[in-house]
Amino acid sequence: MTRYAIGDVQGCHEELRALLALLKFSPDRDRLWFVGDLVNRGPHSLETLRLVRALGDSAVVVLGNHDLHLLAVVHGGHRKRRSDTLDAVLAAPDRDALLEWLRTRPLAHSEAGDLLVHAGVVPQWTVAVTLALAREVQAVLERDPRRLFEHMYGNEPDQWSPQLSGVERLRFAINVLTRLRVCTADGRVDLAQKGEPPPPPSPLRPWFTFEARASREARIIFGHWSALGLVQSHGVVGLDTGCVWGGTLTALDLDAARRPVSVPCAGYQRPEA
Repeated sequence: MTRYAIGDVQGCHEELRALLALLKFSPDRDRLWFVGDLVNRGPHSLETLRLVRALGDSAVVVLGNHDLHLLAVVHGGHRKRRSDTLDAVLAAPDRDALLEWLRTRPLAHSEAGDLLVHAGVVPQWTVAVTLALAREVQAVLERDPRRLFEHMYGNEPDQWSPQLSGVERLRFAINVLTRLRVCTADGRVDLAQKGEPPPPPSPLRPWFTFEARASREARIIFGHWSALGLVQSHGVVGLDTGCVWGGTLTALDLDAARRPVSVPCAGYQRPEA
């Protein structure tokens, strides 16, 4: 079995199909790890959801911020944004089955020494803590999604503490797992930071560059940060190479020392935000 990790698809269905053909992917032999954000911004979120769901156990998917946004729109926790490209999903005859499948995806997955998340982990989290927090969120998402989405949005609290509880604990866990880019050594996050990381002397650094982070025993596979492009350092693999922004869609064989494989954007121009 070969495990391929694939970066943020974001509705780039044509590129995903081309990438799977290039990999010579076979669902009875191989497994795909998706870093989240299957949907939104790109032109074919519906077709992407159908393709990945049809792969069954051959696909491992963690939820990204755009996937959660789609679910929040459906469950009344948030309105659609002008830049969203989700109308086809919302109007599809198989919408309920697709969204139920998406809603039951985890926020973190661990296997064979690898940890899959969409965005990152704060330095204080071990792999075990990360998985436990992801399970806490998933339990509420499956049991009472409307309640979760009513309280999901916001940037506070901005620092990890094991004493966090209730909706604040859930919100912090979701923000870290699906939105994190930079933080401080003591686990304070700045979710407004996008693009390139701030230069020194800022205490904010890419979350994976802290040498003493508690999750360093695992190789972490993530997406979400297209400004960085491909990352293979500090014991992590970053795979958001910005397909939806005119870049590429990238896959990496997790079990062999091979070069990443990419296909170029097919030319889609997203609408202005």
